[in-house]
Amino acid sequence: MSELVTGEAVALELRPARLPSRALAVLLDLVVTVAVYVAVTVALVASTSSLDGAAQTALTIATFVLVLVGGPIAVETLSHGRSLGKMACGLRVVRDDGGPIRFRHALVRGLIGVIEILMTFGVVACIASLVSARGRRLGDVFAGTLVVRERVPFSSAGFMPPPPPWLAGRFSGLDLSAVPDDLWLAVRQYLTRAGQLDPRVGWAMAERLAADVAARTGAPVPREVPPPAYLAAVLQERQAREARRAFGQASAGGRTAPAAPEVPVSPAPAPPRAPAPVAPPPAPSSDGRSEVSRDVPPDGRRGTGFVPPA
Repeated sequence: MSELVTGEAVALELRPARLPSRALAVLLDLVVTVAVYVAVTVALVASTSSLDGAAQTALTIATFVLVLVGGPIAVETLSHGRSLGKMACGLRVVRDDGGPIRFRHALVRGLIGVIEILMTFGVVACIASLVSARGRRLGDVFAGTLVVRERVPFSSAGFMPPPPPWLAGRFSGLDLSAVPDDLWLAVRQYLTRAGQLDPRVGWAMAERLAADVAARTGAPVPREVPPPAYLAAVLQERQAREARRAFGQASAGGRTAPAAPEVPVSPAPAPPRAPAPVAPPPAPSSDGRSEVSRDVPPDGRRGTGFVPPA
């Protein structure tokens, strides 16, 4: 990693490209450039065969300058430092402050590259890159540029390393209610990206975050516990508490709550029945015999109006 400071006093950590990747990118660019130069030269020779020798020599020099020198300069200017070889290798040319290059940067790199790459077959460029701490050749030094890596090794996002087993339950008695949510978010982001950080930068960040968490909890970080392991253990304890709060003690601990004792309930008394209606006495007939109504049965209950057939 290389730390650069921009004009706004912002520190940037870039990955300078090393000699093998830069040599491969230059080789790919040279193959494409030479192929274009040969094709243009053959076309010019076929179309200018009637000219004299001086004119053909002038056209050859002009073709050399335009294709082998002006071509790479134009490509780097228009693509902001990404030629075909650099795109294939995942590289880019940037300024010393991390910004995109302009025409003057590409012009200086291209003119000096004719001497240190084309005329010396890359020997001067290789020596300068090996001597430089950031792998810069002479064209980069005079132009104020740097070749950096754009593609970094992929790592699974969102994966947090678990804490050591000997820290299981170590911080179960901490009071985590005073730790704000933004601090928990910072701890989680650090743990998910710890493998991508520089070891010294990552250790300093872990110490600062651990000190902030310890200040909120009121308990200092144990001396024998490394800051990254402390952060992982405390975050796991918080997640366990959140799970117990969300799903209850039964799902978290595997125990069921005792059932409440049953209270015997006495049956409610039945309501009193209404007395049965008394049928009126039968009216006497003209011959002195009592006539029983068809609608009232002999037991005194009111009939339903249904008379069975005779």
